Amino acid sequence: MDFDYSDRTKELQARLLAFMDAHIYPNEGAFDDEVAANGAERGNRWIPTTLIERLKPLAREQGLWNLFLPRSPRAPEGLSNLDYAPLCEIMGRVPWAPEVFNCSAPDTGNMETLERYASEDIKRQWLEPLLDGAIRSAFAMTEPDVASSDATNVATRIERAGDDYVINGHKWWISGAGDPRCRVFIVMGKTDPGAERHRQQSMIVVPADTPGITIKRPLPVFGYDDAPHGHCEILFDNVRVPAANLLLGEGRGFEIAQGRLGPGRIHHCMRAIGVAERALELMCKRLASRVAFGRPLADQGVWRERIAEARIRIDTARLLTLKTAWLMDTVGNKKAQSEIAMIKVLAPTVAQQVLDWAIQAHGAAGVSGDFPLAYQWAANRTLRLADGPDEVHRNAIAKLELARYG
Repeated sequence: MDFDYSDRTKELQARLLAFMDAHIYPNEGAFDDEVAANGAERGNRWIPTTLIERLKPLAREQGLWNLFLPRSPRAPEGLSNLDYAPLCEIMGRVPWAPEVFNCSAPDTGNMETLERYASEDIKRQWLEPLLDGAIRSAFAMTEPDVASSDATNVATRIERAGDDYVINGHKWWISGAGDPRCRVFIVMGKTDPGAERHRQQSMIVVPADTPGITIKRPLPVFGYDDAPHGHCEILFDNVRVPAANLLLGEGRGFEIAQGRLGPGRIHHCMRAIGVAERALELMCKRLASRVAFGRPLADQGVWRERIAEARIRIDTARLLTLKTAWLMDTVGNKKAQSEIAMIKVLAPTVAQQVLDWAIQAHGAAGVSGDFPLAYQWAANRTLRLADGPDEVHRNAIAKLELARYG
């Protein structure tokens, strides 16, 4: 296996790093200030920031737009998973940076889903404006009343009524639904509860302004509201959409979900590695600049041990993620399922530990808003639930390993 980055990837890395230095890192405080000002002065934190909207055209001009999109008729020169992984890592170093490049979740997963599974009419209506960055989207699967880490438990009903489908259900933690630019949902529900267990579910495209959709509340993550993106609790009450909005056909929802989650896990994991790298960088700078008990903290054994352990863990996670990306590109998602599960456990766990050490190194400043560590810790901790709990992935890994021995 040769994991040397392609010439094209190296060139994009250089441009992306330069863009981050020029436009992203210097504006971290400005982003937070603008969201806070929208709340204080306009009474609404759920307003898209002028900062990101100003940076998007610059990213497009520099060819740093829709980098996530695999090769397809709409992206004949799209990147492979292995090519995109190091770019995703760079963007992941700042939580809001991926949106500048139109590479943020859940839009990336939704765009890939529409590209793979939607009709041409649906693509024209929803995929093209998403690719253009004109609108945003959300993916509605998780529910409060069932263990929806197992998609077969999803209870929302999608029932045929003539030329339409009618949707009734209760969803929560629907990321992106709080953004006023969110114009469309992809909703997962059951079309036939009596079918075989993995053929009961379907996915359907639902315009966000359809009557019967109620956003009950935004849900905070460890006290952070993640405005203007947000994660919302939503009710679907007799929501009626054309039957043509169903993706692939009845009973194909689980199949679509599996196809959607593979690349998304590469994205999440590489962003998590970017978070860990940033945390290690901040930790080293802090330890080199602070003196305690008569000598720099960087000279004290416990901190050297933690720095070394952080470097070992980050590089381990990166290499396994690159191997997984390579397998997905060469043999497909199904044959890479063990590696996908492994990186889903490993990457956020590594990032969380490095963040914890970095917070400790910063002392009281580490839990403040003066550094990005506390927010990154909260956001990263949710990945161990949001993209499937660790326990589910570990169980899948163990089953595949045991199967090798009959």
